[in-house]
Amino acid sequence: MNEGDLKNKIVSLYEKTATELPNDIVFALEKAKEKEQDIIGKEIIAKILENVNQAKTDCLPICQDTGIPIFYIKRTKDYSEEDLRKIIDEATVIATEKIPLRPNAVDVLTDKNLGNKPIIHFEESEEFKIDLLLKGGGSENVSTIYQLPNQKINANRDLDGVRKSILDAVFNAQGKGCPPYIIGVAVGGNIEEVAHLSKKQLLRKITDLNPNNKLGEFEKEVLNEINQLNIGPQGLDGKTTTLGVKTIFTARHPASFFVGVSIGCWCLRRQSL
Repeated sequence: MNEGDLKNKIVSLYEKTATELPNDIVFALEKAKEKEQDIIGKEIIAKILENVNQAKTDCLPICQDTGIPIFYIKRTKDYSEEDLRKIIDEATVIATEKIPLRPNAVDVLTDKNLGNKPIIHFEESEEFKIDLLLKGGGSENVSTIYQLPNQKINANRDLDGVRKSILDAVFNAQGKGCPPYIIGVAVGGNIEEVAHLSKKQLLRKITDLNPNNKLGEFEKEVLNEINQLNIGPQGLDGKTTTLGVKTIFTARHPASFFVGVSIGCWCLRRQSL
C-alpha cells in the first residue's frame, strides 16, 4: 500500500470512529436499556441510542467533543515510525476539516488552538494494524491513578485494594464523564505503565473474557458492585453506571503498587484498520 492510499484509509478510519459506535457497545447499551428499571435512566439510554443511530445515518460525529486521537500501531518493517507519523499527521489535518473533528489541541502557554495533535504508540509486529481511540476530555478528567496502600480509602496492596480503588474512582466521578462508563484498569509498579495499559484496556470488546480466570471473575464482581452505587446513566440514578470493567496486572517494583483507572464514557469511540 502506498503512502497516499494509507493516508486516505486513515482519514476513513477517523470518519468511522467519530461517527459510528462499535457494535459491542451498541449491543451493551440496548441490553442495558431493557434491564434498567429506573424510568429516567431508561429514557436516557433510549436517547443515547437515538443519537448513535442519527450520527451513523447522517455520518456526523456522535459527540461534539471528538476527543484526542490516540493511535495504537502494530508496525511491520514496511513502514518507519517517522513515515507513519507524517502520514497520520497529514490525515489528521484532512479529517479535522472533512468530518469535521473539533480542534481539541490547545497550546498550554499561549492558548493558541493547534487543530488536533494525535498521540501515537508503536510496536513492531508481523502484521500491520492500526487501532484508533478518540478519547473525550470529560472521561479523561475523571480517570486517575492510585498508589497503594491508601489509608484514605483503606486500600492495601492486594486485590481488595484494587477493588476499592476502582469503586472510589467511579464514586468520585459520579455523573461526570458521561456514564454509563467502560472502565480500563492496570496494576503495576510504574506510573506511566499503568496509565498507558489501563487506557489500552478500553480497546477490548465488552464481550471478551479475560484470559486469567481469576481476573475474569474479579471484573464481573467489580462491575456488579459499581452498578449497585445507583449513580446511573449521566449520574441521574439507576443500575446502569458501567457497561464493562477490563483489567490487566503486570509485575511491580517491591516498593511500588500503582492502580491506573481509565474511565471511558458511553461514547467510547474505537475502530481498527
